[in-house]
Amino acid sequence: MTVVGRFMAEHVDIINACGDLRRACAGADAQVTSRAVGRLQHLLQPHTSAEEAGMFTVLAEDPEFTEHVRSLCAEHETLDAMLAEIGQGRTATMPAFERALRVHIDREENGLFPAAAIAFAGSEWDRVVALTPPATHPAPA
Repeated sequence: MTVVGRFMAEHVDIINACGDLRRACAGADAQVTSRAVGRLQHLLQPHTSAEEAGMFTVLAEDPEFTEHVRSLCAEHETLDAMLAEIGQGRTATMPAFERALRVHIDREENGLFPAAAIAFAGSEWDRVVALTPPATHPAPA
């Protein structure tokens, strides 16, 4: 379950960085926005890769969760694309990105993570831990 705790803590960091990005976009300073996009990408990409490599891989083996996991992976791709758009100067995408990010995190924290806690026994958690890459160092502020 420490993996879930890690992912939830990373969600907090990601949401905080999203707030920084929202404020940067509102300030209309391209350099500040670019740095905020970079910081969020630095947090988001390793996080989603770790989720997919470990917990999502093991959950997707159960037909009951396969489609749900696929949809979450598709959301990861959509979030990456939206963040890239913001990084290219299309800051009007920011409100939709933030909504999508928050809905996605809610689906994980209030749907997938509790489902995993119920569905997994010790051996599944051991596999999740073994497949999950270690956390990366936090991005500089």
